[in-house]
Amino acid sequence: MICRGPTSIVINMTSELYTIGYASFSMDDFIHTLRKYAITALADIRSAPYSKFRPEFKKNHLQNALTANGISYVFLGNLLGARGEDSACYTDGKLNYALLKVSKNFRTGITRVLNAIKDERVTLMCAEKDPINCHRTFLVCRILRSFPVTMNHILADGSCEEHAMTERRLLQLYTDCDQTDIFRSERDLIEEAYDRQCADISL
Repeated sequence: MICRGPTSIVINMTSELYTIGYASFSMDDFIHTLRKYAITALADIRSAPYSKFRPEFKKNHLQNALTANGISYVFLGNLLGARGEDSACYTDGKLNYALLKVSKNFRTGITRVLNAIKDERVTLMCAEKDPINCHRTFLVCRILRSFPVTMNHILADGSCEEHAMTERRLLQLYTDCDQTDIFRSERDLIEEAYDRQCADISL
């Protein structure tokens, strides 16, 4: 079961985590896809757990559908959402991701995910169908990749993409990154791409 509060993080072996965006799925297809990957728990990281255009994915409806199929649900949007309520994380009215990722709420959310994946097969869920356009990748997974966690993104067609491939696609968005500088590693370039994606996407 997903932890209900922060505890110490102890991961002795590589754990696995999935992410998914529901925008391209019907509810039936969404559940089928989760079962395809043997997901046992879903963490909803939307700041607002409802959808104007997809009402079936409103929190209560989604939770009922998941429970009926033996999948646990927990809302973590208050901790890992992209529209945090902490005014200290905003600069000139715009969310500052650098401040958000070191905030107490965000760190608590990361801890809960890391503890959950020790016992459950977890997916993080948001709305955006392409992970490179969603904070689940450029904010949450960016932090989680510093832990021994294997991350996979379930795509709109139901296929699965390893996080390393997602990062390469992200880097390709910014082809003007100086990839000829021998003093800059691929990791440095990816970090720049993350920073620029954070700045370019207004949430």
